[in-house]
Amino acid sequence: MGSKNKLKRFNENETFKNVLQPSREEVVSGFKYQGKWQEFFGNTNPITLELGCGKGEYTVALARKYPERNFIGIDIKGARFWRGAKTALQEGLDNVAFIRTQIELVDSAFAKAEIQEIWITFPDPQIKYKRTKHRMTNPDFLSKYKHILQPDGVMNLKTDSEFMHGYTLGLLQARGEEILYAHHDVYSNTESPEEVTGTQTFYEKHYLETGKAITYIKFKLK
Repeated sequence: MGSKNKLKRFNENETFKNVLQPSREEVVSGFKYQGKWQEFFGNTNPITLELGCGKGEYTVALARKYPERNFIGIDIKGARFWRGAKTALQEGLDNVAFIRTQIELVDSAFAKAEIQEIWITFPDPQIKYKRTKHRMTNPDFLSKYKHILQPDGVMNLKTDSEFMHGYTLGLLQARGEEILYAHHDVYSNTESPEEVTGTQTFYEKHYLETGKAITYIKFKLK
């Protein structure tokens, strides 16, 4: 994407009522919607997050399917989720929002037990050992997710990376977390949840075309 096009999308995001683009300082020093997301949406419906949402395909698809829930996509690359934000506005989906910020600030953007469900879709597996701290399912991140999730909250990890799938599954088992469902190739399993196979991201379609298996884990953090 050219820099001119990115700038155009960044500027357009500023006009979208469903997009928030706070500075890092604004998030860590007391984000105005932390613990007050009911004010943003105008209701007390359960909230689902999509972390590293990219173009926002999952956020928008789930919002269409579950109008009685609120959905928030988070990504640092606003030019990407511009597409999802614009689609949501065009379709009149009032239960959708996007935040341009770093994932590691998630526990500053949301209060304790404020979130019902979290989706992590096709994250960078950060395979090198020195990049472990950046893996979105490492122990530090899991602690942040546990803090903002309600006691019965659910986590979902969908990835094309066998490494990320295996790393996360092993970590969850070692920690004694509750694994609700896990499969190394969801499209080969007729029992895979519909919301996993019924929505495909831009990159997922490409992975499937090249013959890559898509893995999935659904779990709770005790």
